[in-house]
Amino acid sequence: MKVIQTAVPDLLLLEPKVFGDSRGFFLESWNARGFFEATGVDTPFVQDNHSRSARNVLRGLHYQIKKPQGKLVRVIRGAVFDVAVDIRKTSSTFGRWVGVELNEFDHRQFWIPPGFAHGFLVLSDSADFLYKTTEYYAPEFERCILWNDATLDIHWPVHGEPLLSAKDREGLSFEQAEVFE
Repeated sequence: MKVIQTAVPDLLLLEPKVFGDSRGFFLESWNARGFFEATGVDTPFVQDNHSRSARNVLRGLHYQIKKPQGKLVRVIRGAVFDVAVDIRKTSSTFGRWVGVELNEFDHRQFWIPPGFAHGFLVLSDSADFLYKTTEYYAPEFERCILWNDATLDIHWPVHGEPLLSAKDREGLSFEQAEVFE
């Protein structure tokens, strides 16, 4: 597995070894030992999630203020623009975001440790998005920052208005949001 550094050092883009020929391909999507050796991160994953969304659906920016989740995310069908925002107040990269395209062709994964808000925009007709989490979903601790917060100034590649859930439309501004100390 190849590790690609991002502008925020804790956010890592992972490129698996893909073995392909005229019949298709094979890749190892998860290996705890390989993940630790490549990243230095030794964390258990407790939950796997799968979502399917249509073009222009934007989900996020989500996080859990208590029981924070680390996420290892990937796309198995389609393409998304995936974003993580550092919301750790004591971090030197507090308030900075990284956006990467994840798609079914390059098989990259994005490691987002606890302490980050996360969201994605579907770029293809639809996308199947998978993510492993280090903590169980706890809706009572879930928070949402507005996707288009002016302070964060995320450069979403959206055309027109994205399709949002009620929860995402009612997210808080970055300045109003609870963050990690």
